[in-house]
Amino acid sequence: MIQLSAIIITYNEEKNIGRCLDSLVGVVDEVVVVDSFSTDQTAAICRQHAGLRFLQNPFTGHIEQKNYALQQAAFPYVLALDADEALSIELKKSILQVKANWQQDGYTMNRLTNYCGQWIYHSGWYPDQKLRLWRVENGRWGGTNPHDKVEMSASSRTAHLVGDLLHYSYYTVEEHFERAEKYAVIAAQAMYQQGKRASWLNVFFSPVLKFLRNYVLKGGFRDGKLGYTICRLSALETYWKYRILHSMP
Repeated sequence: MIQLSAIIITYNEEKNIGRCLDSLVGVVDEVVVVDSFSTDQTAAICRQHAGLRFLQNPFTGHIEQKNYALQQAAFPYVLALDADEALSIELKKSILQVKANWQQDGYTMNRLTNYCGQWIYHSGWYPDQKLRLWRVENGRWGGTNPHDKVEMSASSRTAHLVGDLLHYSYYTVEEHFERAEKYAVIAAQAMYQQGKRASWLNVFFSPVLKFLRNYVLKGGFRDGKLGYTICRLSALETYWKYRILHSMP
């Protein structure tokens, strides 16, 4: 059986980190938490868990911080979670089976999001497949901040696991609104640094297409009132992102 490191980054996650850590008990062989100098009880909660390595590192970006955490793993196999995520019972069983008989370079899983107390099965949010379990030498974090993803080497083989990664995203709509504003700024800056620019067509049509895709094609209407809210705020974040990018010289 392989030995498995869990890696997590945190900043002011006192609402979520305990649930995340509890879900890892009996599944992983070490837990590494890299914190960005939280000002709440995140550090105290983490230090209550035996065997956990709690480190602090200045935050320069989601991708950068997660790759720093990856470097701290003691074992060549890692499971990466966000602080607001937890393993479902079915996913725990799948990971334990993989530990006993590791055959691929990486494993994907579906992420199921809880939004304001409701599980969201449409709106472009499910199945939301993520690769979060892999052999370190085959992958590292990439993508565009703040929407990071694990990028595997070209020759890597992957398989899909049964069970959901449970994501406790927003407790209030106001929280989603504030985060959407923040993420729009980060995304626009990252795109600008990559040499990308936006036209007025991007500003006006991209949000409309985003809403239609998520609400109509991805079945957001089936998630009821909250589905409409999710699709509307996702479109609004897209509008902010392209508007900010368009304003940059």
